[in-house]
Amino acid sequence: MKDKPMTKLAPVALLLLLAAIPARAGEEMVTFKSGTEDASALLVTPGGKGPFPGVLVIQEWWGLNDWVKDQAQKLAHQGYVALAVDLYRGKSAGSRDEAHELMRGMPQDRAVRDLRAGFEYLASRPDVEKDKIGSIGWCMGGGLSLQLAVHEPRLAACVVHYGAMPTDPADIGAIKAPVLGIFGAEDRGITRDAVRAFEKTMKDAGKVIYVKIYDGAGHAFENPNNKDGYRQDAAVDAWARTLGFLGETLK
Repeated sequence: MKDKPMTKLAPVALLLLLAAIPARAGEEMVTFKSGTEDASALLVTPGGKGPFPGVLVIQEWWGLNDWVKDQAQKLAHQGYVALAVDLYRGKSAGSRDEAHELMRGMPQDRAVRDLRAGFEYLASRPDVEKDKIGSIGWCMGGGLSLQLAVHEPRLAACVVHYGAMPTDPADIGAIKAPVLGIFGAEDRGITRDAVRAFEKTMKDAGKVIYVKIYDGAGHAFENPNNKDGYRQDAAVDAWARTLGFLGETLK
């Protein structure tokens, strides 16, 4: 899948789809147990009775904001039950300083526990195919998408968009899901060399991984709210690759 066209949705078809976005899919806030605590998430469901594949949608460091909700909507329109877990427990950031503080204040183990609880919630729903649940995340959420793959062996697909990658051989060995990695060549925090090293380690361990690194793109290049860093062409292609990968692994 590295650099080869997706079989499910080509970039041209994606452009046509984006040109005529349908009405919003059904959405609601839901709660479920995460250990002894309550966690919440935005649930977006497609039309029809299903069952459908499910996708856990994992936020950037800004929180469960409108952009993340829009990604869940887009996935629902492609036939997935999308669950965007609120990892900041009702908070979101309006500035980089706020985002940094919220991310620092979020216990990593709690975030993984919340995501695993979200997985269980999706698996418990009659409209979700229990063996067809994947995850997708951006930035902080990309790293957490991989952490969910480490800690949840039933995960059927993992998409990471410019997120931190595990280096512990035991963590990599625990990953069962096929992985799609989307990165920017100009990302100063997650370098091309680090991405290629992760890709090699995964392949050496017998894991399934596909990687695309976009020249001229830096961190968070898919989010148009990133005024200086947004790269439309790369973002459109990355979304097409994401849909193709999810279609091949979950449908």
